[in-house]
Amino acid sequence: MSNLHVRAATAGDAGILFTFIKDLAIYEKAEDEVLATERTIRDTIFADDSHVFALICELDGVAIGSAIYFFNYSTWLAKSGLYLEDLYVMPEYRGKGAGVKLLKALANIAQEKDCARFEWSCLDWNTPSREFYHSLGAIAQEEWVGYRMTGKTLNDFAADLTE
Repeated sequence: MSNLHVRAATAGDAGILFTFIKDLAIYEKAEDEVLATERTIRDTIFADDSHVFALICELDGVAIGSAIYFFNYSTWLAKSGLYLEDLYVMPEYRGKGAGVKLLKALANIAQEKDCARFEWSCLDWNTPSREFYHSLGAIAQEEWVGYRMTGKTLNDFAADLTE
């Protein structure tokens, strides 16, 4: 796999990013939750004022994986952090270094931007990914519980500011 190369994604990669997003959702048993389209990916990630970025991992010029990330902020450390939203490598290329190459590229971006943290989430049942992350030295944040509001719940909650 010495011909692996990581590069910044461009608007022309919106189609492959969308394919990878759908494939990841299928793997995560959440295919029906994907509302994105190739166009919305292009219009959001590659907008002039976007706060979201993407990397593409190629093998001999063919895209085989991607990473989508953004920057967050730690009030305790008064520094930005890099948050990995999605990491995807096509199944037939897993275990050959593409995931490590993408993660190392992100770690380098985090260092270049003086980030205090490089973080991501992983589904609790995704044992292969969790073992992979542990093998790299990443530490699971077991004491944190994620919360989310979406759809009607979010709309209803935001609707009345007087409550």
